[in-house]
Amino acid sequence: MDIKQKKSPLTWVWITVTVVFCALFTFALIPGAFAQATAPPPVTQSQIRNYYNAIQYVFDFIIRSYVDEIDPKVLFEGAMNGMFNALEDPYSAFLTESDMKDLSDTTHGSFGGVGLNINKAIGPQRPDGKPSWVEVVSPIEDTPGWRAGINPGDFIIDIDGTPTETITMDEVLVKLRGTPGESVRLVIKRGERMEFPVTIVRAIIEVPTVKHAMIGDVGYLKLITFTPWTADRAREAINEFRSKNYKSLILDLRNNYGGRLDAAVEISNLFLDGGLVVRTRSRIPNDNHDFNARRTTLVSADIPVIVLINRGSASASEIVAGALKDRGRAYLVGENTFGKGSVQQVIPLSNIGFKITTARYFTPSDVNIDKIGIPPDREVLFPQFTEEDADRMNRLINDNKITLFVEQNPQASTAQVDVFARRLEQEYGLNLALLRRLIRNELNRTTIAPVYDLEYDIQLQEALNILRGGNYQNLMQNARTLRALQEEAEERAQAG
Repeated sequence: MDIKQKKSPLTWVWITVTVVFCALFTFALIPGAFAQATAPPPVTQSQIRNYYNAIQYVFDFIIRSYVDEIDPKVLFEGAMNGMFNALEDPYSAFLTESDMKDLSDTTHGSFGGVGLNINKAIGPQRPDGKPSWVEVVSPIEDTPGWRAGINPGDFIIDIDGTPTETITMDEVLVKLRGTPGESVRLVIKRGERMEFPVTIVRAIIEVPTVKHAMIGDVGYLKLITFTPWTADRAREAINEFRSKNYKSLILDLRNNYGGRLDAAVEISNLFLDGGLVVRTRSRIPNDNHDFNARRTTLVSADIPVIVLINRGSASASEIVAGALKDRGRAYLVGENTFGKGSVQQVIPLSNIGFKITTARYFTPSDVNIDKIGIPPDREVLFPQFTEEDADRMNRLINDNKITLFVEQNPQASTAQVDVFARRLEQEYGLNLALLRRLIRNELNRTTIAPVYDLEYDIQLQEALNILRGGNYQNLMQNARTLRALQEEAEERAQAG
């Protein structure tokens, strides 16, 4: 996943991912609430040497004098984990041999797992007071986790009978990874009241990149992640759109957890005619960088562009969305993004290594979106459950009726879906449109996922309505940069 390598005894690898990849697909630690720290008091070289000597003395003393013989590796890994935990940074961590192997497996394109991007809080509790469960950042399309119906924001509270708040991230990974064809049983918590079991059969997970299709005269381009191949695949898709005389384009970044910084810049190159894409700022001035677009575009300036975003859009996705928004090149539709505005480097040390935050990135209007995210120009939210709805949905999921219906009717027609949905509506009192969508989603999970589902995707519907309604240019003229939005929010806070 290297973006830039320096001539050094160590290979420095630039990453902007929300999570570090593992056999289950990815992992990371979710933050305790932390803001940019104030500058610490100056530290002298003498103090640094004293700390270093003290650490070495304690290490040697334990090896020589502890009541039981202790493996030096255990002490070393404990000390490394302690140093990185002291940073209270969710994206800086010691990487064991297995972690480094997982990172390498992902870079090469395929590995074993269940297909989920996950986070786990530092310490016994999350910042919101919930136990330190495993949180799903996003499922990867056409993987076992996606087919099992797991959603962004779900919590995995139990794995094969072990509560996840009682185990480390490494232990979570050991339990989730395994031989393709073997199963793992999870307990999922969704919202405050829904809780249900899911059994997932592990498979080889291939790193996905791009899906595309024409919707009438609109090119639909879905980026699933940012890999070394994403820009090339996107270029191929756009060239196909051009050959079919597309009139506008929808760039779908929903549930795209991020990936390579250089891939995000390359995607932005397709839309921007020169100028700033993203700026990184470090404590070391020489490590500050401006990443600019080339003076050529593939998507001409007269092609309207809408970007779809949601809470699963993170990191490299936010770089692209922020650049296109701030540069006035696209209109954003959907939900507020995840909010990861920092840059990490992975530094290998033989078979182990560490991942450390070295910079924050800023959009073209000079905004850092860490823990804030990017708001859409047009917010479109899927229906929210009431507590009563959650209880009903919990009962429906645990009754397993939709899954049984799909198993018995894998090729169910629209009419069959409608009849079954109306039956469930009467029995459970849930919204008919929601039930149809749940059934359709389950049917989709038994096959290769469709490129898009226009019947049930209200955010995509809204994007098409904007493009076809003739009001796109007016909307773009009234759209504000992230800096303007931030300043407005600050003024409101002061006035309040």
